Amino acid sequence: MATRFAVVGGLVLAVFMALAAWLLTDRIRQVVVRNTATAAALYMDSFLHPLVEDHVAGTAPSPAMRRALSEVLPATEMGGRILSYKVWTQGGLIIAASDPDLIGRTFPLSEELSQAWAGRIAAIFEDDAEEEDRAEHALGMPLLEIYSPIRADWTGEIIAVAELYVADPALKADLQAARLTALAGVGGGGLSLGLVLYAIVRQGSRTIDRQRRDLDRRLADMRRLSERNDLLRLQVQEAAGRAAATTEGGLRRIGADLHDGPAQDLAYARLRLDALARTPTPAPDEMAAIQQALDRAMAEIRQISKGLVLPELAHLPAEAIVRLAVEAHQARVPAPVAVQLETDGAPPLTPGLRICLYRFVQEGLNNAARHAGGADVAVRLQGRAGMLRLTVADAGAGPAADHAPGLGLQGLRDRVESLGGRFGLERRCGRTELWMEVET
Repeated sequence: MATRFAVVGGLVLAVFMALAAWLLTDRIRQVVVRNTATAAALYMDSFLHPLVEDHVAGTAPSPAMRRALSEVLPATEMGGRILSYKVWTQGGLIIAASDPDLIGRTFPLSEELSQAWAGRIAAIFEDDAEEEDRAEHALGMPLLEIYSPIRADWTGEIIAVAELYVADPALKADLQAARLTALAGVGGGGLSLGLVLYAIVRQGSRTIDRQRRDLDRRLADMRRLSERNDLLRLQVQEAAGRAAATTEGGLRRIGADLHDGPAQDLAYARLRLDALARTPTPAPDEMAAIQQALDRAMAEIRQISKGLVLPELAHLPAEAIVRLAVEAHQARVPAPVAVQLETDGAPPLTPGLRICLYRFVQEGLNNAARHAGGADVAVRLQGRAGMLRLTVADAGAGPAADHAPGLGLQGLRDRVESLGGRFGLERRCGRTELWMEVET
């Protein structure tokens, strides 16, 4: 934008400066010529007025006028600069002139001569030659041509017009110097203005370019964020559908556990109690068997309840949640578990993320105990730059490539993806790793 402004603005400014310089120099020329002409006209009016008023009716100058014009006028300072003169009367008649051949002749009125007869002093500098002033222009020097009205004393009537040709070489030099000064002033001012405007526009252009780059970057970030939100929305929708199926499967599993475990013991105890009701004297071993069946049922119900109810996790950091899950597992399965915690500070956790961390460690350790016999189990928590990564690894063979994940792993995947995280189960360096990543 700054380059386009420099080109277009430079052209416009150049045209403006040229026009302003022309107007200024023309105005200076007019003022200088008018002032010089006024001074010369006043001088000639004071010199010619008494001579012309007495002899205006004649067609030739009187001896006194001729002597004054030929002897007295050249002796003055102004007269020394006057190369020639003419005295006009009405009708374009010349009654006195420095060229005797023009006296008594009549010529058409020029525009400047008409202005003088209208009462205005007219002056031109270096104009084109006309018939009656070819001799003056043939001299080849800059001439100031002045037309001055001569008025009667009492009436103020214009009785004649004096035409003077003043040689003024200094005037041409002064006008040229004034023209150059005006051009330099206008050019310098215009150039300074152009440079200031260019600097302002350039700075504004840089600001606009920087803001445009920032806007493009923000738009790109928003586009990526929108795409990620769309992906997360799809993942949440899929996770919600899978969660419903997982919940239903979990309920069926709980029902099956209750049916196959405590319900069988309770049914056995009920049958034995019915049999004892018909026996007058129950045997001690029968009472002991009923008590053992009830104890087994209660133990299994407590075990199932422990898997359903979470401990209090509110306000616990991630490290404490991982340790709590490992300790709960070791209370049920007496096998060593290596715990490695690598977090920078205490990342903020939502209630859903706390539950997800606990369930992830719980399910990972249960799978390690079930499928790997609890051999070489390790739990690792890493937290850096707003990201949490939790890994449960064991020395087991892991599931087969075509093995479909069970309800536990599928439920974990749904939990992690519903929080916008990533979930994976893979073999690495001869070990099976269950991992999750989520932003905090």
